[in-house]
Amino acid sequence: MDYTVIIGLEVHVQLQTRTKLFCGCSTKFNPDHPNTQTCPVCLGLPGALPVLNREAFHLGMKAGLAINCEIPSFTKWDRKQYYYPDLPKAYQISQYDLPMSQNGWLEIEIDPETRETKKVGIIRAHLEEDAGKNSHDESGRGQDSKVDLNRCGTPLIEIVSEPDLRSAQEARKYLEELKLLLTYIDVSDCNMQEGSLRCDANVNLHIHQENGESIPTPIVEIKNLNSFRGVEQAIEFEVKRQWEAWQETKLSLHDIPKETRGWDADRGITLEQRGKEEAADYRYFPDPDLAPVTVTDAERDKVSGELCERPALRRNRLEKEFQLSAYDAAVIIDQGLAFADYFEQVAKGCQNGKQAANWVTQDVLRELKEGGLEITAFSIKPDVLAALLEKVESSEITTKSARTVFQELLKSEDAVPGVESIQSIIEAKGLAMVSDTGALEAAVQAVVAKNEKAVADFQSGKQAAVGALIGQVMREVKGADPKVVRELLIEKMS
Repeated sequence: MDYTVIIGLEVHVQLQTRTKLFCGCSTKFNPDHPNTQTCPVCLGLPGALPVLNREAFHLGMKAGLAINCEIPSFTKWDRKQYYYPDLPKAYQISQYDLPMSQNGWLEIEIDPETRETKKVGIIRAHLEEDAGKNSHDESGRGQDSKVDLNRCGTPLIEIVSEPDLRSAQEARKYLEELKLLLTYIDVSDCNMQEGSLRCDANVNLHIHQENGESIPTPIVEIKNLNSFRGVEQAIEFEVKRQWEAWQETKLSLHDIPKETRGWDADRGITLEQRGKEEAADYRYFPDPDLAPVTVTDAERDKVSGELCERPALRRNRLEKEFQLSAYDAAVIIDQGLAFADYFEQVAKGCQNGKQAANWVTQDVLRELKEGGLEITAFSIKPDVLAALLEKVESSEITTKSARTVFQELLKSEDAVPGVESIQSIIEAKGLAMVSDTGALEAAVQAVVAKNEKAVADFQSGKQAAVGALIGQVMREVKGADPKVVRELLIEKMS
């Protein structure tokens, strides 16, 4: 007897608007000044009326189209009733039976070696307002809980997947791909530390019987997941817990209703919280203060035209167009849209995609991480790096010399050094490739003459012996091409 893991994810993403979904309060992350970004509308005071944020709806449409959803011509707003301290109105304005987008999918790669992919179905992606944030004393000493309503009313898009995921690793991959897509199309910064992207995981098992029947275990919705690693660990724990519970009790989904459990990252366990409400418990009804929204084909086409190339498609294109490995293409794409644009400009400028990939994923990325910089703030612009790599391609300088120039450009007094700085550094440092074969041959002759043991080792079949001699020649003749030096040494010693 074995089982299949069934996972569906509900992802809440804060949209990148300046103001809230139904009022003019700021959406800025501001935990140091709680309850300062509120007004009668988001506090639900009597007589206050909501007004839809047009930009929020626009970004919601953009996200829906990016995950291949249908955008209906008619959508409306509903009140979802429940009481909690961080929800001052005692209801949330959301969407129930007529969401703004539905029936989509997101493709993920589930096996990097075989490049096998899976389409994860998306049931719906609807707009709603966020609740506030509760902070509880976890010490057990009975201190008060605190409520910050700054986040209350911030526009969210809730993306609900089909239960198509079959492992914690697939769930993490789905979240990573979704986050990458949403940041590429610039609808959210997806900062999990600030709560811009939050996830609930619905998990259960289908226990396979010897007679061919499958029995579903009770569904658990796991809350408090604020990192991709946390999602992965929580699902792995819950799978193990449900399997052990089934072996002990044999209780199925038909015996116990869906429950909510919280993830305790410190202890690495899920804890029972409450029974899960059904739709009837929320007493949904159309919001009487907000008009439905209609979307025309022209509006749909306009938003679709604003979408950039999707990360998955661009990843595949970079592999084909610039002959990159899957790994290099993934590293470039995973750094974000601006970084991918930087790479492409360098690759096209120097006409060597592989060399450009090596430099941007190693030298450039290292400098960005050490300096805590974004690629848009990097001082060496793509045209300058492309010009430097062109000089390597045309054998004007060696790769080693190019790295010396790269470091000198970083130290430049100019905030943004230009292409002309490259030649100035080459001349000042004497880095130009030596084309005088006479000087090279003389240096090779001298090095061979004073390294009789290395010559003997080479002649006895030890090919590595030539390596130390190359370095000696290079020190004698700065700017020498190591390939040429190697050929001359081998010729001389053979």
